[in-house]
Amino acid sequence: MYRVLVTCLCLWAAVTLTEAKPPRRKGGQQPKHGKDARDEPEYNDTPFLPERTGQCLVNGISLFEGAVWSPEPCNVCQCRAGAVSCRAVPCPRAAVQNDHQSGGQRAKKLPPHSENTVEAPPKKKEKEKSRPAGKSKKPNGKAATDSLPQREETAVTPVRVVEKPVAPPKRKPEASLRTAVAGGSLPMAWALEDDGDDDDDDSSMMRPAGRLADLPTGRPVPIPTGRPVVPLTRRPGALPSRRPVALPTGRPVVRFNGRSTVPHAQRNSYMESLPAGCLLSDSLIACGSTGMGHLPIIKDTGVRTLYLADNKISKIPARALAGLPNLEWLDLSKNKLDDFSFSPGLFQNLTRLRRLNLDGNNLTKVPALPSSLMELKINDNKLMGLTPNTFKGLFKLLTLELEDNHFHDGNVSPLTFRPLRKLIYLRLDDNKFRAVPSGLPTSLQELHLSDNRIEVVQAGVLNKTINLRVLNLSHNKLREDRIAPRAWIHLSKLDTLDLSHNKLVHVPSFLPVALRQLTLHHNHIERIPGYVFAHMRPGLDSLHLSYNRLREDGVGEVSFLGLYNSLTELLLDHNRLGSVPRGILQLKALQQLRLNNNFISYVPLNAICDTRVTEDSPLMSVHLENNLIDRRLIPPTAFSCIKSYHSVVLRPQNYEDIYE
Repeated sequence: MYRVLVTCLCLWAAVTLTEAKPPRRKGGQQPKHGKDARDEPEYNDTPFLPERTGQCLVNGISLFEGAVWSPEPCNVCQCRAGAVSCRAVPCPRAAVQNDHQSGGQRAKKLPPHSENTVEAPPKKKEKEKSRPAGKSKKPNGKAATDSLPQREETAVTPVRVVEKPVAPPKRKPEASLRTAVAGGSLPMAWALEDDGDDDDDDSSMMRPAGRLADLPTGRPVPIPTGRPVVPLTRRPGALPSRRPVALPTGRPVVRFNGRSTVPHAQRNSYMESLPAGCLLSDSLIACGSTGMGHLPIIKDTGVRTLYLADNKISKIPARALAGLPNLEWLDLSKNKLDDFSFSPGLFQNLTRLRRLNLDGNNLTKVPALPSSLMELKINDNKLMGLTPNTFKGLFKLLTLELEDNHFHDGNVSPLTFRPLRKLIYLRLDDNKFRAVPSGLPTSLQELHLSDNRIEVVQAGVLNKTINLRVLNLSHNKLREDRIAPRAWIHLSKLDTLDLSHNKLVHVPSFLPVALRQLTLHHNHIERIPGYVFAHMRPGLDSLHLSYNRLREDGVGEVSFLGLYNSLTELLLDHNRLGSVPRGILQLKALQQLRLNNNFISYVPLNAICDTRVTEDSPLMSVHLENNLIDRRLIPPTAFSCIKSYHSVVLRPQNYEDIYE
């Protein structure tokens, strides 16, 4: 019986010692208590392994080698090599643990094994500013601070407890945002971010994505929810994460650039009437291609862009835009608007409107517009004429597009453009003009009149457009004898002239002196008159004569006079040339030469490269394919001035099978 009691005592001592083993400190150090504990060496918690066989006799009981027992508190003995070895050990602490089942309640004390018990730290009344993120949510909404053992001299690192958000469902409208506002200034990449509020409302916004801060290394910190949390560090100014918010109707709300300037209740009042698929932000409402049939009354002083393109809107109520005093861009293109769709005072309150797009509707006249406009597009409508009062008051207008309407010489007044004192860009393509309209403003820099029926350019019609830089008269019925001799020679700033797709038989004379790019492809040109470019300063940079009827006798020695030091691009492909044109050798700045798709049969010496000059030519591309050239008969030095052999294209030839 006595032996049984002693054996039980030994087992109880071993179990007690294992449970009372103190937790390790950071760096592997053990806690010490009391003066005696400081003098004693640290207790090694490695399990005892028997080194050699032996037994110890304690109180008449034989103990095996390695047996451990505690004869009294804070003291432990062990049988080693037949001898008893005892030592003092630190008394065990009271274990402190969190009650996970209570949803994150403050840690409770376990029953102590000795008198030296460390109490849990008291609950703080106020949250410290240095630890803003050390909380975890309770089911009842209260927060409890996680207490971890720390050294007094160790700085406390803030730990942000991040609940893993539920991934929102994929939404198609976000992909259509780039298409919906392709003409605007919205960025393409955004990051969802949160301002830290607990409430999920429509105050969410989209912010530009920034670089994520690097995560520190180390082991994850467990929290009561059971998910590991890695301490995060954010660079100064970084924004917290934000989740997208869905309206009660199920539509996503995408927010940009700040907060709304109207109460949520007021904003929700008109959002309920918008169709599904609209994209919203503080400054943007985009409802393109949503099948909208009418425009609801919107009151939001923060909206600056309203995109309603490609819908079925046929009527706009008189007060529909009255609540948008800060609107700057309105797009109503591709709807069903006509002359009766606009109320007289519809745009009266839009004093900041800068851009208006009415393309693709059924308008027969221009509606009354605000004087603040800087860009107006009414392409692809049914406008029947322009009067002196059509653009009255639009003195700030810079861009005007009236392409594809029903304008002709009889329904456009010469006084139409007089109010447009700042107009820079005018597009009148695809109408029915037979002559260049008169009365164009002096400020005009770019004029597009392609796809009309223009047959004549009268003298003096462009006298006032002294600032004109680009003139496009392509796809008309122009002949060189119907262009007045001094129609445009006085345009000292004109650098681009497009006369392609006309009926010209030779290069027109009296070209503007400062012209840099002349486009004449797809005409009936048979000749380049001599000295036709001689008056130009500094001379053409590009001359495009492809798809004409040029023959070798139509290009003389002085045809390119005036372009010797300026011309870098000469395109003569798809003509009827039987040999390399004369005068090309004098073009010292030429970089690209196209002679392909002609009837050239031979490349003589000193036709493209001057063998008498040792300097390399600036030519970087020479095209001679699809001719009648026998490559075996080309002189070895015909292309010696060209740096790269691959710059010369000779294959295929139309009769290449003869020598292949």
